[in-house]
Amino acid sequence: MSTWWSIYLLGLVLGVKHALDADHVLAVTAMAAETKSVRRSWQLGLRWGLGHTLALMTVGILLLAFRVTMPVVLALLFEYAVAAMLVWLGVNVLRTMRRERLHVHAHVHDHGVRHVHWHAHAGSPAHAHQHRSFLVGMLHGLAGSAALALLVMASAPTFGQGMLFAGVFGAGSILGMMAVSSALTVPFLLTQRFDRAHRAVQLSAGCLSIVMGGLLAAELTAKLLPFAF
Repeated sequence: MSTWWSIYLLGLVLGVKHALDADHVLAVTAMAAETKSVRRSWQLGLRWGLGHTLALMTVGILLLAFRVTMPVVLALLFEYAVAAMLVWLGVNVLRTMRRERLHVHAHVHDHGVRHVHWHAHAGSPAHAHQHRSFLVGMLHGLAGSAALALLVMASAPTFGQGMLFAGVFGAGSILGMMAVSSALTVPFLLTQRFDRAHRAVQLSAGCLSIVMGGLLAAELTAKLLPFAF
């Protein structure tokens, strides 16, 4: 039993480390580019972690109950979906920048005085996507990047021990991503008062997500081609 307690502790550490995977950090960075406070950013990380844990535990239940493994093609397709999602998140950052762009509105009042003011289309509740990070976390959980956790779950002596490991691993990923998302928001918050700097940071996050998603998609296309023939 003491051995399994050590494994649970290792699962917590692995969960935190798992949150730092490059595709996870890129996706959360793209979403953090649209947050306006540290509170919203750690909530973003929390929702990502909950979605990731739900997907991982669902796959784990199927694995433990039926002693099956995920087909290679399906795992690659989930990873391809992650690549497409990274591109979409990056594009969404650029769209948000376009909405937030300041521009001049001119008005002529009844008494003939012309009035101008700056205006930006951002910040309304319609632009807030509360469930997006949860769905992104679920997709990451399905993409097979937590293969080690699933392997340990499959080797657990009992169903309960396997699920407990999944829960501990998930808790580690939640804590890790809450910390990561909070830290990633800092550059965006620090530059909010400086329009050019803020837009440069947002542009970097969006473009990096698009480029890395495209590169990942190209790599996965090469892996999927043999299954098409």
